[in-house]
Amino acid sequence: MITGEVKSKVGRVWDAFWSGGIANPLEVMEQITYLLFIKRLDELQTVKDRRANATGTPDPDPFFDADQQDLRWQNFKVRDPEIMYGLVAEGVFPYLRRMGGDESTYSHHMKDARFTIPNANLLAKVVDLLDDLGMDKSDTKGDIYEYLLAKIASAGQNGQFRTPRHIIDLMVEMTQPGPGDEICDPACGTAGFLVQASSYVKRTHKSS
Repeated sequence: MITGEVKSKVGRVWDAFWSGGIANPLEVMEQITYLLFIKRLDELQTVKDRRANATGTPDPDPFFDADQQDLRWQNFKVRDPEIMYGLVAEGVFPYLRRMGGDESTYSHHMKDARFTIPNANLLAKVVDLLDDLGMDKSDTKGDIYEYLLAKIASAGQNGQFRTPRHIIDLMVEMTQPGPGDEICDPACGTAGFLVQASSYVKRTHKSS
């Protein structure tokens, strides 16, 4: 369960949206999710960049091409609010809709991604608040998702609460998946079971 500092930060982001004129809780959740996604993409690209620099081998499949560097979180977050607003509205969101190619499953589901933050000042405030949220731990992402659902009066109809991490770990340990197994999660929400099953296989079958 989300507690302490992370809860306080997410709460301030939520309040910023409401005071900035976005009162629909589903829209608030949607915009936060998009921004956290582009933030996480930049963090993953930073890891890939460091690996490429250390090995001297160019990244064969970067998330951002040379002409897309302005779309990275670390770059647009330091721009003036008006410039950042233009980059996000006219660059980041079209990039999100096209990512993976026009025929990919991802682009199919992201084709209607909308940027609805109404002004540059609100975007700058939200980006500044989200910048301190570390997204490298799977529990953090799940906790934030659950907290956002709890902020919606109809949370039970708009999404499923995630299974606690220790329960997922127990399920994986009991099923003991192997490299040759097909793993299906019909009730997949945030894919916690699938992620932990993959980690288990990699950890217990390193030579496979």
